[in-house]
Amino acid sequence: MDSLLTHHLLRFLYLTLLLSSFSRLSQSNEFCDAGIGYGESGCGVSLKSASKLLIKGGTVVNAHHQEIADVYVEDGIIVAVKPNIKETTIEDMNLEKCIDSKLLLQSVGDDATVLDATGKFVMPGGIDPHTHLAMGFMGSETIDDFFSGQAAALAGGTTMHIDFVIPVEGSLSKGFESYTEKAKKSCMDYGFHMAITKWDENVSREMEIMVKEKGINSFKFFMAYKGMLMINDELLLDGLKKCKSLGALAMVHAENGDAVFEGQKRMIELGITGPEGHALSRPPVTCALEGEATARAIRLASFVNTPLYVVHVMSIDAMEEIAKARKSGQRVIGEPVVSGLVLDDSGLWDPDFINAAKYVMSPPIRASGHDKALQAALSTGNLQLVGTDHCTFNSTQKAFGIDDFRKIPNGVNGIEERMHLVWDTMVESGQISVTDYVRITSTECARIFNIYPRKGAILAGSDADIIILNPNSSFEISARSHHSRSDTNVYEGRRGKGKVEVTVAGGKIVWENDELKAVPGSGKYIQMQPFSYLFSGIDKIDAQYRSSLRAPVQRSKATS
Repeated sequence: MDSLLTHHLLRFLYLTLLLSSFSRLSQSNEFCDAGIGYGESGCGVSLKSASKLLIKGGTVVNAHHQEIADVYVEDGIIVAVKPNIKETTIEDMNLEKCIDSKLLLQSVGDDATVLDATGKFVMPGGIDPHTHLAMGFMGSETIDDFFSGQAAALAGGTTMHIDFVIPVEGSLSKGFESYTEKAKKSCMDYGFHMAITKWDENVSREMEIMVKEKGINSFKFFMAYKGMLMINDELLLDGLKKCKSLGALAMVHAENGDAVFEGQKRMIELGITGPEGHALSRPPVTCALEGEATARAIRLASFVNTPLYVVHVMSIDAMEEIAKARKSGQRVIGEPVVSGLVLDDSGLWDPDFINAAKYVMSPPIRASGHDKALQAALSTGNLQLVGTDHCTFNSTQKAFGIDDFRKIPNGVNGIEERMHLVWDTMVESGQISVTDYVRITSTECARIFNIYPRKGAILAGSDADIIILNPNSSFEISARSHHSRSDTNVYEGRRGKGKVEVTVAGGKIVWENDELKAVPGSGKYIQMQPFSYLFSGIDKIDAQYRSSLRAPVQRSKATS
């Protein structure tokens, strides 16, 4: 009787699992039938994902420590990180005598999928803090959406990104709804920042909703793009104060938008209409338009006493303003992007328009020397983490500005290339350690945006977003082989050492043997709570300030 009961119980469990897998496959096929899947690897191919995964023999690297250990994953969560974790066998489970146990085990995969990471690094998946997927901008929309951009990210070892929501008709709520819809095809986890492009009481109220109900803990203010996204100092001050009250991080695109506008007009008057005019209209040193805006934003944030995050730091002058503020004790985060770390502006002078236009982004890629200075600042801690500002337009879209550089949609690729280029540029060259690499590509982002240690760590209880990097393997970058939908790549032909050979996202193997298995709709929205570590002690600083005022002075009223 007990044997018969076990037999029926196992059959019921098998059928339940089978129906569950059919349900998941049906959901995935809704996207595939609509033509959204990533070739064969996105449609019709199931992910290699038993609920259990064992990564053996690798060097496990966190931002604070590295050790040779195994990593055991179950149901998308890291369960254990320790040496010599043993595999569970059928005999261990005492199921060998059950009539249907073999059938059951074959249906869900082996007890644990085992990956050998001997001689390789096992690290947290990258987190890209700065992307623009499916973003409408300058009369077009970025060519990578929330599936193609994320698929490219997974192939390059990034397992989460934070994208910027642009308000719709000034409404933050409508913007959030729009991006939530766009993100339904996501194949990896993601979060949202929110841009602020105007100021009134409605915006102020909606900021509260975004923080308290929608999981957004950062707001971006554009000091450039006059007539489109740019805000003035009054609005920036209002926004900084509101961010402080909500425990949300204020972010700035730091360029002097008024001066840039004048610089653009000057170039056109001089007959400079090509992509080189873009860089010449925004000089980094002689006029220091990026440095001036960076300094201004830092001083306004200091005036309010709230943390500040400066996105895509591209020049020496901007970097030096951040370093100076941090040395004084101010809470300022500086984010270089990979294009600024590894490229110079020579491509903008290419006689072929398409080749030159692909490098147009803002702030612009700078002259040789700025890249090395930014690398040095990253290695010494004056800059804290690396993003991409992945904002891709194809050559047809870039050609909108063939007669006027002001009409070239701004943006470059990087979401797939970042992890490889940072390793080759910073680790392989000896500028930073392996633990520093984890910090600047994953952990620090997770800490800043308050999702650590769920993300950015290989620890028991963390999400199983993991990469296996082989330091002895080589990579080569080309538009012919990348996974972005763009037909160009600003890193074309670049070779280096250190290759991500396996990417695990949510406990599932999504990149292995140069094969991508990304499933639309499998990504999750990660809510991010306010008051990260950057806000610790802010109240004390405010109290110290108030006590230092020696005011108001008590004066007796004059008598007649």
